[in-house]
Amino acid sequence: MKPGDRYLKIVEWSDEDRCYVGSCPGLMLGGIHGDDETRVYAELCQAVEEWIAIYAQDGMPLPPPTAGKDYSGKFVVRVGRELHRELAIHALRAGVSLNTYCARVLRDGRTPCGSEALALAGNVLLLREKREAYRVAKTRREK
Repeated sequence: MKPGDRYLKIVEWSDEDRCYVGSCPGLMLGGIHGDDETRVYAELCQAVEEWIAIYAQDGMPLPPPTAGKDYSGKFVVRVGRELHRELAIHALRAGVSLNTYCARVLRDGRTPCGSEALALAGNVLLLREKREAYRVAKTRREK
């Protein structure tokens, strides 16, 4: 096993760059760009080994490995009192726990776009909640 095998390597298409971009988060800055996904991956693997050699030459310890990590499914997010309140209210409106609501927002908003996608996912869920609230209110009025 080479030292570079301990680090996660990601190659994905970038609409913005209109090419494949390879990166190794946690180990190296920047990325590898190219039109051929396989070639970008090969160049990325070579760059990772070069970064590891630079760490060794500089006498610096390597960052913790990122490949093969086992995730527990739990993490703590500090969001501030106001956002906590808003999320709790949305969860109540949706009739689910705060944990379930937040997991749903994160799952449905999961894209490379990051916070913009999460905001959009939150808005989509809010619209769904409003539609459901209107439906319930209309049903009650009709009775």
